[in-house]
Amino acid sequence: MDFCNTDKLVKYIKTEINKMAERKKQISPSIMCADFMNLEKCIRDFEKNGIEYIHVDIMDGHFVPNFTLGTDFCKALKKATNIPLDIHLMVENPEEKLGWFEFGEGDYVSVHYESTKHLQRVLSEIRKRGAKPMVAINPATPIDVLRWILPDIDAVLLMTVNPGFAGQKLVEQCLEKITELRSFLDSHGCENVEIEVDGNVSFENARRMSDAGADIFIAGTSSIFKAGVSMDDSVAKLREAIK
Repeated sequence: MDFCNTDKLVKYIKTEINKMAERKKQISPSIMCADFMNLEKCIRDFEKNGIEYIHVDIMDGHFVPNFTLGTDFCKALKKATNIPLDIHLMVENPEEKLGWFEFGEGDYVSVHYESTKHLQRVLSEIRKRGAKPMVAINPATPIDVLRWILPDIDAVLLMTVNPGFAGQKLVEQCLEKITELRSFLDSHGCENVEIEVDGNVSFENARRMSDAGADIFIAGTSSIFKAGVSMDDSVAKLREAIK
């Protein structure tokens, strides 16, 4: 290593620090899987268990063939808890709809690469409003599409099922894709860009996803909201799987 070259030295130190630092694994439960008749208790359980984010799926019936949740629901969540929101916009032309939502510092907002012709404009607006921009890519979308938006994002939401419905089986190829994405990000100097995974994040699959390089785990009916298991036990089991 040529330590007389300042740029090379800085890059070397950053690389070594990132190698030594253990990347924090985080949980983002999908609130659409909760029992809406007992939502207050669910949120308090999230807080008690140190949940990092609450994942909110917004579907418009056009980009995906389903409707879920809405703007008023997001506003209510912001009032009910200090846990940051992880808003997943599965909508066409999100640039026309960002103003409908309340989000800000600490929140993640993801838009699909496939949903807009103005991706950088959308990501810039999200950051301008204080939230962290995230881009989502479907299972068959190539990683290379991220090349020219890397400076504009704080995370990538890698769909491990095709978007639109809960309860789907994992697309197995996505495990390799997680590893390739981590390598791609690191090789472009984006070690701090997080990888979020969404789709069939069961306890078993979560361990495999974590080993592949995932950072944030969207938990649904196959883990956090598993029937017959308490929230405390489910969270403990998921944290054990992803550590």
